[in-house]
Amino acid sequence: MALPAHFQLLIGRPVRSNAELASVAESGIPTDSIAVLQDCGLAQGEIAKIIPPRTLKHRRSRREPLSIAETDRVLRVGRILDLAQEVFGSKEKALLWLRSPDGRYGERAPLDLLLTETGGRLVETMLWQIDEGIFA
Repeated sequence: MALPAHFQLLIGRPVRSNAELASVAESGIPTDSIAVLQDCGLAQGEIAKIIPPRTLKHRRSRREPLSIAETDRVLRVGRILDLAQEVFGSKEKALLWLRSPDGRYGERAPLDLLLTETGGRLVETMLWQIDEGIFA
């Protein structure tokens, strides 16, 4: 299993298998992973939807990892950012698409759907369809 280098940074350590990735997700990833999302181009407001600033500040002050739910959201967003960049060929185009409202989902932006696993799967399906030429 080959993960992109910045995804390894997001996790905070090398991961060699899906089972190991699941284990990391269950134990929580470091709060430093939020900086990786910022480096990927997410704005403060977008990150605040993934983890509220007050919660992040609390975790940092106590030197705690992110919770399982927070870790799951961060990993989902990181995975979708990688896929979108691969499909669109650049970070800028990927972020533009992720931030653009889509009529198929009630004029919600794909990025807004990533708060849940169900929404993440919808976005992932849209990206695969775009990559295969099913949707423009």
